[in-house]
Amino acid sequence: MNSINEKSHPGRRYPLSVTFRELSIACAILFFFLASGCQSAGRGSSEVTLTLIDQAWVDKEYQLRLREELLEFKKQTGIQVEVLPAPEAAVEQLLAWRRLLESGAKTPDVYAIDVIWPGILADNLLDLRTYVPAEEIKIHFPQLVSNSTVNGRLVALPTDLTEGVLFYRLDLLREYGYHAPPKTWQELETMAKRIQAGERAKGNKEFWGYVWQGAPSEALTCNALEWQVSEGGGTILDESGRITVNNPAAIRAWERAARWVGSISPPAVIAYKEWDALNIWQAGQAAFMRNWTGGAYASASAPHSATKGRFDIAPLPAGAAGTASVIGGDAYGVSRHSLHPREAAMLVRFLGSCDEQVRRSHVLAELPSIPQLYNDPDVLVANPQFPRALEVFRKGAVFRPSTVSRKMYPEVSRAYFEAVHAVLSGKKSASKAASDLEDELRQMLKTTSSNANPRAPLAISSAIGKKASTAATDLWLAFGEASRLH
Repeated sequence: MNSINEKSHPGRRYPLSVTFRELSIACAILFFFLASGCQSAGRGSSEVTLTLIDQAWVDKEYQLRLREELLEFKKQTGIQVEVLPAPEAAVEQLLAWRRLLESGAKTPDVYAIDVIWPGILADNLLDLRTYVPAEEIKIHFPQLVSNSTVNGRLVALPTDLTEGVLFYRLDLLREYGYHAPPKTWQELETMAKRIQAGERAKGNKEFWGYVWQGAPSEALTCNALEWQVSEGGGTILDESGRITVNNPAAIRAWERAARWVGSISPPAVIAYKEWDALNIWQAGQAAFMRNWTGGAYASASAPHSATKGRFDIAPLPAGAAGTASVIGGDAYGVSRHSLHPREAAMLVRFLGSCDEQVRRSHVLAELPSIPQLYNDPDVLVANPQFPRALEVFRKGAVFRPSTVSRKMYPEVSRAYFEAVHAVLSGKKSASKAASDLEDELRQMLKTTSSNANPRAPLAISSAIGKKASTAATDLWLAFGEASRLH
């Protein structure tokens, strides 16, 4: 949903039917539902076992890193932590998280929270200000803390961030006489067109100037917001929830992007997600790419990558209003149904701590959520790109309107990326798409002003106390519907 979110393996295709693996996950979660009823709230901290569910559970390397962190946490506190299985796709994850929390399940105790989920899940998460000292909260970027704060309640503590940036080929820029990456969208178009023509003249007919994410998905929401915010077109809804998307700046930004398709960008770019664009980039078949810091940067720097040592990152090009970068990232929150809120908050504090973020940056190249770490010599030795990433954040950080739209955000985003995709694919003019989107959003928000979303899946009732077969079937259907929505 994020971001890539790289941990969710964006860009993969998910089957319309439910897989055996998904059913296995459902059964595993059910087991913990039933087991949670046997936990005692009166145990001492050293006897407590917490449960954690994390978006990146399917990533083997991430599992190893998380296991090390949890062992260190146990060493420091005596508290054991068990990690629950999770679905792969971000849409499936959000659906599972909502159904677990809204069912009143006692486990998991701690949830990994994507940057766009706080407003959606806030009603069933504890206010961490009760458990986390103010000085620990203040060390994080205030923008991230604000994003995790819903109606004055801090429902998640940040642990990392990621941001949309421009990847560019150092060697190609030098070869074609450029001394710096493009500062504006017009410069990008000019440079991409020239480099593309030059490379094709050498016989590389599959070379493209610029690759990005145009598939009708959350990835397109991120790209399109960067285009329109850089032109002064706003973020779909303003801070008060007022619909602002139908404006000349947004329309102008969409029209410009539509011109890229088939010219400096492949015709198939309107089906690309993050990994599709990255595959083209890593094969050395593009001069510029929009993608995320973190996983994409690490992949492009990997030993097998054709771009290793031949690229750098920069802020995305500026429009009339400046540069814009959509922010992704992760945080952790505590279920309000947890039997061990104090211990769970201890785990959240540990995972978001300065020490753990330093260690994580050495292993995963994740951008910290703590500003002071961008000046830490040890961190910078392992991550020389961090100063440029900090520049991106300070110059143009953009947050999607997920906190203001709350549980409606998935539908708001879906309506938005479908409208933009209609422009990119030539099905609608930008002005028509913006007008239709405004009408759709107005009707959607009017109909669902009481948070009753007719298109969103309903929360399941608690699985605790049900027969195992019935509860497993409910979860099986949940993952199946999530796959269809993806």
